[in-house]
Amino acid sequence: MNRCFLIPAAWLLDQLVGDPEMFPHPVRLIGFAAARGEAALRRPSQSELSELISGGTLCVAVVAASYYATRRLIRAANRLSPTVGNTVEVLLAWTCLAARNLEQEATSVVEALDSGELPLARLRLARIVGRDTTHLDTHEICRALIETLAESASDGILAPLFYMALGGVPLAMAYKAVNTLDSMIGHADHRYFYFGKAAARLDDAANYLPARLTAAAFVAASVVHKDSDPLTAWQTWRRDGDKHKSPNAGHPESAMAGALRVRLGGDNTYAGELIPAAHIGPEFPRPSLPKAKRAIRLVSTVTLMGIAGAVLLSACAQLRKAQGRRND
Repeated sequence: MNRCFLIPAAWLLDQLVGDPEMFPHPVRLIGFAAARGEAALRRPSQSELSELISGGTLCVAVVAASYYATRRLIRAANRLSPTVGNTVEVLLAWTCLAARNLEQEATSVVEALDSGELPLARLRLARIVGRDTTHLDTHEICRALIETLAESASDGILAPLFYMALGGVPLAMAYKAVNTLDSMIGHADHRYFYFGKAAARLDDAANYLPARLTAAAFVAASVVHKDSDPLTAWQTWRRDGDKHKSPNAGHPESAMAGALRVRLGGDNTYAGELIPAAHIGPEFPRPSLPKAKRAIRLVSTVTLMGIAGAVLLSACAQLRKAQGRRND
């Protein structure tokens, strides 16, 4: 299917349907394969080198299988009929995007805060963040929400669109496999420090360009939002983009911080352990509920820009391919 039609169709389906919990999502299958692979490859008392090799083998196997299984499924569907093939391809592309789900989850947190139901807001926030939320006040809930919106705009929306534009649904699904592996085993704790290192580094590499494109998109989106500041978004991004412990997450977060003029970053608690971190935009005030609402609107605009950019990238790639055929 022509990607210039595939990408908007997948986005439209995501907007209409979202991410139904009962739908057999491919990411669940990827997660199952990763868990079974870990059980098969890990052995008690493995050496550090052995864990590195085992973890790297798991990454290569799961990512390659995700790519080739998606490719074969689309080809098999196209052999049945073009209509079946196009339908399957759009459905698979839809599962790679998480725009509506992100907006719904964020809005549910904001609605709870609007109603003064702080415990409910903490509970809903816990669905989309990894940090402990039990004792967060309103400002910290808003900070966590804005940071998650910025990061998820990259790895849940723009990155899949970027890879879909470059290599179709199979490459987008391979990216989702990378992202899933990182969330499952790419941790720097005692259990996964060596086994999950390949997953973490692969995720860093896969998100390098998308994270920076997302930051640029936040700057551009600030131009069309009268209550956002594109110049400050740019300046904060360039100054604070590398302050995050992740080589990528700090870029969209810092651009978002500048656009909203809020202070992000700082210490978080994970499983009862306090993890210190630098502030992003330290000169700005703490996040508030109105700023969290603006962050949701910014992400919606960035999503539309991402769709347009992915279609343009696809069109350019197809044009270049057609010119190459004529030259041959």
